[in-house]
Amino acid sequence: MNVTVFGATGAIGSLTVDELLDRGYTVTAYARNRAKVPTRWGEKVRVVIGEMSDAAAIDNAIAGADVVVSALGPSMDRKATGLPLVEGTRHILDAMKRHGVARYIGHGTPSILDPREKPTWQTRLIGFMGRHGLPRAYKELLGMSELIMNSGANWTIIRFTAPMNTPKTGKLRVGFYGTDRIGFAVSRADIAAFTAVQVDDDTYINAAPAISH
Repeated sequence: MNVTVFGATGAIGSLTVDELLDRGYTVTAYARNRAKVPTRWGEKVRVVIGEMSDAAAIDNAIAGADVVVSALGPSMDRKATGLPLVEGTRHILDAMKRHGVARYIGHGTPSILDPREKPTWQTRLIGFMGRHGLPRAYKELLGMSELIMNSGANWTIIRFTAPMNTPKTGKLRVGFYGTDRIGFAVSRADIAAFTAVQVDDDTYINAAPAISH
């Protein structure tokens, strides 16, 4: 199975590529900067370099894919402007339609509710912090998720709050706010592993599971 990963050289994205390779998938990694491509990938990964505004490069990366995985996350730089990842997500979804790719797996925030949820104190708190702490990044995350949820793709959005640089545990709380007990912290390694599992698992199609330790 061929998987195209966006945000592939980021903290979670690079770990996700590693997990996909370990599971025997063929991986295409889309990255902005070739210098950030891990040397450990060697010739095992097809790399496409481009900005999220480059529709042609995005189309090239998705050609031949069976699944698209997005580990894209907004810049936390308060000087950042615009909503580049919303534009990039549009290019990704357009390319998926052109190439007949139905499956999309991405990351998001509990500020966006799963269709079966109602707001809880946790989702309200996270939303409040996003709106007032990093409003541009918050708006970008919401814009990306809304595009995906309304795209007609077989989507899964994995939601988490406080990613940590701690070892993979393989032990996660997974579920939905208001129904399941979900915490805050989670390791980036466990996010990557859970993301990779979704490639051939249909449990959470058209759902936004929340995960934590």
